[in-house]
Amino acid sequence: MEVIDLNGRKGLVVGIANEHSLAWSAAQRFRNAGAELAISYLNDKAMPFVEPLAREIETPVFLPCDVSVPGQLEKLFDTIAEKWGRLDFLLHSIAWARKEDLHGRLTDCSSDGFAESMLISCHSFIRMAKLAEPLMQEGGSLMTLSYYGAEKVVDHYNVMGPVKAALEASVRYLAHELGRSSIRVNAISAGAVATRAASGIEHFDELLNETVLKAPLRRTVESCEVGRAALMLASDYSSAITGETLHVDAGFHIEGMVFH
Repeated sequence: MEVIDLNGRKGLVVGIANEHSLAWSAAQRFRNAGAELAISYLNDKAMPFVEPLAREIETPVFLPCDVSVPGQLEKLFDTIAEKWGRLDFLLHSIAWARKEDLHGRLTDCSSDGFAESMLISCHSFIRMAKLAEPLMQEGGSLMTLSYYGAEKVVDHYNVMGPVKAALEASVRYLAHELGRSSIRVNAISAGAVATRAASGIEHFDELLNETVLKAPLRRTVESCEVGRAALMLASDYSSAITGETLHVDAGFHIEGMVFH
């Protein structure tokens, strides 16, 4: 019987906020498959929520990482280089927008707000790819989390729509550039899951209800299902998959004008 085995692999998970985070679901699957993990937390306020999770998976590297703070991301990768000398996979799960830009019209989004969202939610993944590349001498897997609002208009997603679209485009370009080094780059477009990040989207309950009505599977998505998709992309089972956006959304993204 074949099973996914990550024994001996070293991975980094960035973006865990609490036990409900999609990144945490993925981290649990990585660890259960045998991988050793480095985990980051945003800041001192977030640390009490993430530290018990880091202890649970016995992480040897647990550091703050606010990508908007100069030097923190670099220190995280320097520590990984000193501890392990290599990295096999990375999961990026960071997204942020100013409240007024997330809740307001894209038309009214400030240039500063747009730039901040892009730097934190998209360019941080490019920075991580650059820092990970020298640690992936034998190849590796880079993953990020996206959402359907990158492809189609989703009410109340606003500025995050074009930001996530840029993230998915970055996945394709990074896959093109890093493929010759056997580094795979993919995104997971997760369906509506009740997380802390999702709680910032107005009328999120309506989005969950719409998913149940429209998705071919007639249900929402569980965080464990997103975690299992990340596990597959981190493993050799995805050895020929790169530049993709994998939809884990109960099929919601395929539907057009469907009459209930």
